Amino acid sequence: MVQAKGSKVSRWVLVAIAALALAGAAAAAPGSETGTAPPAARDLGPAVRHIERLARRVVDEAGVVGLAMAVVHRGEVLGEAGFGNAIAGRDDPVDADTVFRIASLSKAFAGTMTALLVERGALGFDTRLADQLPAFTLKDAQVAEHLTVRDILSHRVGLPRNAFDPLLEQDEPYPVLASRLAEVPSACQGDACYGYQNVAFSLIGDVVFAVTGSFYTREVERELFHPLGMYGATFGREALEASASWAQPHVRSGRGWRVVRPKETYYRIPPAAGVNASARDMAQWMLAQLGHYPEVVSPDVIASVQAPLVETPYEIGGSPWRRERLRSAHYGLGWRVFDYAGETLVFHGGAVQGYRALLGLLPEHDFGIVILWNCESGVPGGLLPSALDRVLGLPQKDWLELHRFARRR
Repeated sequence: MVQAKGSKVSRWVLVAIAALALAGAAAAAPGSETGTAPPAARDLGPAVRHIERLARRVVDEAGVVGLAMAVVHRGEVLGEAGFGNAIAGRDDPVDADTVFRIASLSKAFAGTMTALLVERGALGFDTRLADQLPAFTLKDAQVAEHLTVRDILSHRVGLPRNAFDPLLEQDEPYPVLASRLAEVPSACQGDACYGYQNVAFSLIGDVVFAVTGSFYTREVERELFHPLGMYGATFGREALEASASWAQPHVRSGRGWRVVRPKETYYRIPPAAGVNASARDMAQWMLAQLGHYPEVVSPDVIASVQAPLVETPYEIGGSPWRRERLRSAHYGLGWRVFDYAGETLVFHGGAVQGYRALLGLLPEHDFGIVILWNCESGVPGGLLPSALDRVLGLPQKDWLELHRFARRR
């Protein structure tokens, strides 16, 4: 296990006292519907081993090509593991250092990088884009005039959801698409306006360049990757393919998988979807977002990016675990913020061709899990609620439904 930097003896004394108190309370009364003690009072090691066994079954039974996972709790890395292979049909095992594309999990790096600049006084969340990017405009000039850094990072630009993503996927350059945002009619206005973006979100990279004189990718590497020890984390396709170990993307081909080359398209918008990282890298990122690297990511920065800003009720639908467990959904600054069965879940998912990724944090329980895989399967998504339910002592549900694949075989 790896102890996070920046922890203090006094803090752990208080945690130990709290754990003893909770353990006594758990002995007197059940800690949940199943009578499981809360995580502060028990060892999560068995729960982690259980989730790792499920991950192995996902690969072996559901045919997922390769998968990597990391779990952190109370400032320690409880598990970093890989399953399956980097390339289908080859003996090329995935491990904790195998690099994947993390797709939209990249957005939290953009929010945190911006919050660092705000903390240093280089700009403010209420800084208008027009003040930093004079050429920027929208079809509604009044909306463009008042659009702020906070609006960009929380997807409150007023544009239709995923504006220009299809053109981005057709290899249209980002600068051209950014300038053409002025052609898109507004979909909504006001503080409650929300429409998930990739192209418009990536304007934050231009803002970072305007205030630092340095490329966004270099600032993130210098301010976040390197200080956090995320030694496998990079930006771009060339860097991914130069990694010592990297998982190649796979798309459906009949009843199997076909390996393809990573697409360049979403790499052209680094703030929205440009990061490559391993499970080991992402373990350090989760520790930072849970407050264990205060010298790199301060409590004020964490509070800024993880605060719920705008309601996103449609996120409650979709997968079974969302419908059953989520009570509310919001977006912050590069993070989704859910009410998961009464607990705060800081979350994001990511998907580009051949890759999928999920990350969830339970800040009140100092717990985090990240799951990365290199094929277009939805099955591994059930690992996240399976882990959360174990940590929270909730009644266990079969979110994976692996029996479906036994019948197919």
